[in-house]
Amino acid sequence: MNKKTLFILAFMAGGLFLRAQRVGSSPEYITTLTADWKGERFPDGRPKVPDAILERLKNISLEDVWSVLRNKGYQNQFEGDWHVIRPDSVMTGRVVTAQYMPSRPDLIKVVKEQGKAEGRNPQGGTNSWPIDVLVDGDVYVADGYLKMADGTLIGDNLGNAIYARSHRGVIFYGSVRDEAGLSEIKGFNGWVKGVDPSYIQQMMLTSINQPIRIGRAIVLPGDVVLANKYGAIFIPAHLAEEVVITSEVTELRDEFGHQRLKEKKYLAGQIDSQWTEDIKKDFLDWVNHYPGKLPMTKKELDDYLKDRNY
Repeated sequence: MNKKTLFILAFMAGGLFLRAQRVGSSPEYITTLTADWKGERFPDGRPKVPDAILERLKNISLEDVWSVLRNKGYQNQFEGDWHVIRPDSVMTGRVVTAQYMPSRPDLIKVVKEQGKAEGRNPQGGTNSWPIDVLVDGDVYVADGYLKMADGTLIGDNLGNAIYARSHRGVIFYGSVRDEAGLSEIKGFNGWVKGVDPSYIQQMMLTSINQPIRIGRAIVLPGDVVLANKYGAIFIPAHLAEEVVITSEVTELRDEFGHQRLKEKKYLAGQIDSQWTEDIKKDFLDWVNHYPGKLPMTKKELDDYLKDRNY
């Protein structure tokens, strides 16, 4: 291979490398990250987990979700110890991720130039760019590297913009300002590590919809999040439906078991161990006469219980 050919190949490789350096991940890259998802996707490549699954997830405990994920090998999906703007509210949604770092002039220049090439708004701070990509049902999740003073990613103006686009809120491994104003946005909620009156300084956006770390949790774009006053857990999109149905059945089993223990029909050891055929039959009869509305369809329940050992 002569020098001219080598130069051409090197030039082509360099061009491919430069084109790959984006602020916002390409749909192809997001699809590769979330390859186990086989359903519908958004134009940006993120998995489009159905709204019905997001709604059902609101009624499930973090412990039940954690248990399913742990059994699947996903042990780094939970983060706790949050300051929650509306503690009694539950939020579920599809994740849009953002990564922030301390400012560095040469890198800021590259990010802004690349953002311009991607058609991002050149006015204002780059911390508005993740907001611009939000759609209904999204949750804006950002790694602000725990910066409190001068690290406030949003105030009430950007909070209003977030809610207008997503009808959800934010989860920040960092801080916000103007909590009083944010709390006045009906429906908006936030899980943050702190609140500070300062505005963002010496801090820059480096990526949108890349994998990020939120404390103990690894978060991918398109993950489904369940957040309540006890913490936040991030669910891979391809496991969301299984997590929901498994957790719903677990909670039905618990409800049945608690009732039968109160009635002194079974001993605690019988309920806590693998059920006998008699208890299984009793459970199915109890389900068939369930006084309220089951969280899943009867077909979903039958399909799930098939081949299960309870």
